[in-house]
Amino acid sequence: MFEREKYNVEFKEKITKSFLKTVCAFSNYNDGQIIFGINDNAEVVGIDVSDDTLLKIENMINDSIEPVPSFKIEIKNYYNNTIIILKVAKGKNTPYYYNKKAYKRSNTLTIEVDRLELNRLILEGVNLNYESMQSTNQDLKFSVLEKALVNELGIERINLDILKTLSLYNKEGFYNIAGNLLSDITDNENKGIDIIKFGKNLNQILFRRTLNKTSILDQYYKAIEIFETNYQIEEINGYNRFKKELIPKEAFRESIANAIVHRVWDVESPIKISMFEDKIEINSPGSLPSGISEVEYLRGSMSLLRNPIIASVFFRLNIIEKFGTGISRIIDSYNDSITKPSFNISTNSVAITLPLIDHDIPNLNKDELLVYKELKNNVELTRSEIEIALGYNKSKTTRILKKLTDKNLIKRFGNGPKTKYNVI
Repeated sequence: MFEREKYNVEFKEKITKSFLKTVCAFSNYNDGQIIFGINDNAEVVGIDVSDDTLLKIENMINDSIEPVPSFKIEIKNYYNNTIIILKVAKGKNTPYYYNKKAYKRSNTLTIEVDRLELNRLILEGVNLNYESMQSTNQDLKFSVLEKALVNELGIERINLDILKTLSLYNKEGFYNIAGNLLSDITDNENKGIDIIKFGKNLNQILFRRTLNKTSILDQYYKAIEIFETNYQIEEINGYNRFKKELIPKEAFRESIANAIVHRVWDVESPIKISMFEDKIEINSPGSLPSGISEVEYLRGSMSLLRNPIIASVFFRLNIIEKFGTGISRIIDSYNDSITKPSFNISTNSVAITLPLIDHDIPNLNKDELLVYKELKNNVELTRSEIEIALGYNKSKTTRILKKLTDKNLIKRFGNGPKTKYNVI
C-alpha cells in the first residue's frame, strides 16, 4: 500500500482523460507523478498493460496539452501487480493548457487557475515576474533606500548606476514595480501593512495604523518601531534598568521581512499584523511559491524567491538571509520558551503566530514537562489527545496529569472520556 496522495503525487485506478488535468498542473508548477493501478484508498489494484498502452498515454498527452510537456512513462511490478508511473517535469514554457484551460494542484486536488495565476504563468513563461514589470510611475525618488544603503554599505549617495545594479531600473530604460515599491512614494495604497492592536477581545481596538504609499523599507522600519513600543518593556533591578522582550524582536523582524519579500504583490491586499495581549499574528497575502512544499518551507531547507529583486535589496541591507534561514531563526528565538511560534499555510495566505515568551518552566521531570508544554500550547486537551500527541499509554498519562493537578499547574473539568485539562 502506498502513502496517500499529495500535491505532487496522484493515483488513478484506470486510464481515463481525467489524468490530463494533473499533467497540465504538474507542467505549470512542479514535478509530479501520476501512478496508474492504485485506487483512491492508496491500495495497489494493478492495471492491464497491452502493447499499445504506453503509446496510448503518450498520444493522449501530446494531442491534448499545449505546449507538449516533458514526461516519462515507466512500467513496474509491485507485489505481483503491474502499475504505470507517469513522471511529469515542470516546464519552462508556461502556461500549459488542457482544453484551453490551465490547471494547478491544491493539496490533492487539481483545479483551474484563476486570472491572476494565469498572468503569473504567462510572465514566468517569458522569464519575467510581476516585480520586474514596468512601473506606471517613472518619477521616483529614493531617499529612504539611499539612507539605508549609506548606513549598511557606506555609499556616498544613490545614483542611476546603483539603481541599475539593484535591478530597480531596467536595461530597457524604465523603473520596474520593485523600484516603485522601494521608492519614497509608491502606488501601493492597498498593499501596505495594516496594524491593529486589540484589547481584551476582538471588539476592543486600542489603535489601528495603516502603513502605505511609502517605501516598503519605511514600512518595515515603522512596523518594528510599533512592535518595540508594545512588546518591549523596561524592568528595574536595583540600580539597573533592563529591556525585556515580551516577544522576541528577532522573530518579529524575520516575520515581517519574510512577509514583505515573499508576499504576492499583484493582489490588492495588505500584510495584516494583529497584536493581542498574548501574541502577534502576521498574515501575508499569497501562499508559498510554486515548487516549495510546506515541509521544505518550515525546515528552511529550500528557498524559492517569488520576488528576487526585492529579496536581493533586503539581502544587501542585511535584513534577510538569502537562503531561507528566516523560519529557522524565528523558531530558534523561542528555544528557551515553553511557548512556540506556529505557522498556518493556506491557499491564499501564510500566517505566523508569535506568542509571548514564557520562561517560567516549573520544576518538573521530563515526562511532566512534556505534558505541561503540550497543554501550554493548546487551549485544552483530553487525556486521549495527550496520549496520541506524546505516545504515552493510559496509565502513564493519568499518573502525570494527577501530579500536575496536585501541583496546581493544571486544572481538570468535565467527566468521563470528555474530561479535559488546561494550564492554570
